[in-house]
Amino acid sequence: MNALSKAAEPIVQPTIGQILLQRGLVAESDLAKALSFQATLGGRLGAILVRIGSVSEDNVLEALSAQLGLEIVSSEQMPQDPTTYIETIQSSGIEPEWWIDQGAIAWAVDANTVCCLCRDPLSTSLQEALADAFQEKSVVWALIRNRDLDMMLDLVRRTLADDGRDVTGDVALLRELAEEAPVVELVSNALSQAVNEGASDIHVEPREHEFDIRYRIDGVLQNRLTLPRSRFDAVASRIKLISGLDIAERRLPQDGRIGLRISGKDLDVRVSCLPGVWGESIVMRLLLKEHKNFTLAKLGMSSDHLEVFARLANEPYGIILVTGPTGSGKSTTLKATLEEIKDGKRKIITVEDPVEYNIPGVTQVQTKADIGYTFARALRSILRQDPDTIMIGEIRDVETAQIAVQASLTGHMVFSTLHTNDALSAFTRLIDMGVEPFLVASSIRAVMAQRLVRQLCPHCRVPHDPPAAIIQKCHELRKLFPQLMTNAPRWFAAKGCRQCQNTGYRGRIGIYEMAVVTDELSDMVQHQKPIHEMAVVARKSGYRDLLEDGLIKAWQGETSVEDVLRIAGQMGVDGD
Repeated sequence: MNALSKAAEPIVQPTIGQILLQRGLVAESDLAKALSFQATLGGRLGAILVRIGSVSEDNVLEALSAQLGLEIVSSEQMPQDPTTYIETIQSSGIEPEWWIDQGAIAWAVDANTVCCLCRDPLSTSLQEALADAFQEKSVVWALIRNRDLDMMLDLVRRTLADDGRDVTGDVALLRELAEEAPVVELVSNALSQAVNEGASDIHVEPREHEFDIRYRIDGVLQNRLTLPRSRFDAVASRIKLISGLDIAERRLPQDGRIGLRISGKDLDVRVSCLPGVWGESIVMRLLLKEHKNFTLAKLGMSSDHLEVFARLANEPYGIILVTGPTGSGKSTTLKATLEEIKDGKRKIITVEDPVEYNIPGVTQVQTKADIGYTFARALRSILRQDPDTIMIGEIRDVETAQIAVQASLTGHMVFSTLHTNDALSAFTRLIDMGVEPFLVASSIRAVMAQRLVRQLCPHCRVPHDPPAAIIQKCHELRKLFPQLMTNAPRWFAAKGCRQCQNTGYRGRIGIYEMAVVTDELSDMVQHQKPIHEMAVVARKSGYRDLLEDGLIKAWQGETSVEDVLRIAGQMGVDGD
């Protein structure tokens, strides 16, 4: 590891709060609240700011590093063998239990230097105790994330066989553990880091001897932390406690919600607990409450798709369906669409479960299935509100589908989503639900299927030639869509760097397939022709499938061929 700075007298000016303010990392109101909390109950200001969700632990550590002149040590820089710490701890002459209680750890950097890490490197009593314990050596201090320190402390504790208590059956003890500072900080830090990294979900997954905390970033799960199984029950209880779930219930699935302020952002967290063999799998879906400026132009639609979709969205009546699996960006597309057509002259009403994005100027209705307020029932009420445009979160049953069709045929523009694998399957899906084929054919204006592919990190992407079959496929596409592939191909592959957490990707864009209902296609829908025959007709109007649209974006250097194939499959591409 790099040379570490020796402990120095705490620098009074500037304070940690002033540094965070100067860097624009914390609001003055949040700082005032934290100072008031500190004056009443004590504690370190940085830890208080993290606990109330005003700032992330990483930001506090960087400010402390600047204030104290101490290096921040990552878990990768630390020895991975627990015996390294145990030998140093035993050489101190102080009982290991004291070290664990103090939340401190140390190891010998060399024959004359000991590095010490702890939760509070400013603790005078701790500094004096270790200076006395290591009189013959130079003691240096460094900063570390609490979660990394906890991981190493647990490793040492387990090695010392000092972690044998069973807390799984004691609800009172679980509640007590859930309120302990290390557990509170672990959960808060996990949420803060997830928000800072742009994660959509946090997965807490127990195994036989350990449990993992993983983030879904840009649609892909990435492991962020692995801790001993002995800590899982306290962490699970903490999450349940703040989301209003029953701590004692571990046999049945539970769902809850949390409203939090994390890293200065208001957050709505949906929590799902599912019993498994080694304990409950917990998934937290993160939804930022703040209004994002989504526009259709920023979603990744190619110019031809954008032109057609924007034109159809402004039609006075009909149905436009957006299809795809969960997490494919359907809700974001519909929100951007409503933002696009919102002009103050139309009455726009949505019915959703749940309302994910707040849209100013739009009346949004939340269904409540537990009291019988379903999509169908809400739609009947909405039609009495004199709407011009209706957005239905999802068509789930024949009753909702029939009301949507009738609304479109009586002069309303209807937007909705459907779970199908491609655009043309939407017609078959509605007919299979029980909607008459002639009603499907006469009401739907267009169906758009979509997926999300990862954008290549601009800092580390590297030139890369794809397989010959892909190049051949793209040359064929260029003849069909010359306006989209005017430049020479810009093939890139992912590499990985610090900017992108070594994934090679940052952010996501959509790939789309759009089927516009022409008279010929409408006739085929009415006569229930096979999907492959409908595709031939749809291509006359510029239809292309998800794979083809993804390859066009890979040609343009926006994503990698590898990620397109991961999302859209290899149908239509021969060879590897």
